[in-house]
Amino acid sequence: MPHLVVLTGAGVSAESGIRTFRDTNGLWEEHRVEDVATPEAFARNPALVLDFYNQRRAQARTVAPNAAHLALAGFEAAPGWTVRIITQNVDDLHERAGSAQVLHLHGMLTQMRSVKNETAVFDCPGDIALGDLAADGGQLRPHIVWFGEMVPAIEEAAEIVATADALLVVGTSLQVYPAAGLLHYAPDDCPVYVIDPHQPEVSGRRGVHYVVEPASIGVPQVLAQLVVG
Repeated sequence: MPHLVVLTGAGVSAESGIRTFRDTNGLWEEHRVEDVATPEAFARNPALVLDFYNQRRAQARTVAPNAAHLALAGFEAAPGWTVRIITQNVDDLHERAGSAQVLHLHGMLTQMRSVKNETAVFDCPGDIALGDLAADGGQLRPHIVWFGEMVPAIEEAAEIVATADALLVVGTSLQVYPAAGLLHYAPDDCPVYVIDPHQPEVSGRRGVHYVVEPASIGVPQVLAQLVVG
């Protein structure tokens, strides 16, 4: 079966009500990104960072998957294509919509890990407090890839993109690396559909189709085209 690979970014979650720093002048829920989303911020003020992500985790539970999430899950469940989703988002809206093949590049709000071992990852159903320790004695922190940290899943993501028969790039500015470079791993004859009302530019790539729509409208449109062939 042909293989559809989907790269999703903050614009998909934003339609469900999750704010992004890209659309708020560099502020994320009124905080500077440098104060809540870097390892230096955590070293400087761990209580602030933990509280910030506790709030993000709680807020994510109040929103629901939108039409883009649901369309991708329905396409995965239907015969004809295999589907893999690679997301920059840290919420679990793709999974809650029903998608099973989801790779999170930047971690997940619903997981936490020890500061002593980044592979010691646990479910995180509630808040993380300063003083909450993993079994190895390390402080627990959100399982989030902060700015300045390595992206462990990037090689697996590149391998997935290299197998694509069609690639959807949805709701991403294509400005955050290394994720922004993933589309260049797609085969030369692979059509690329960029779905975003801001129409981020793709340079050095032929066969790019721009769909200047929000994800909830553009994703169902493109999936319908793929079914028709």
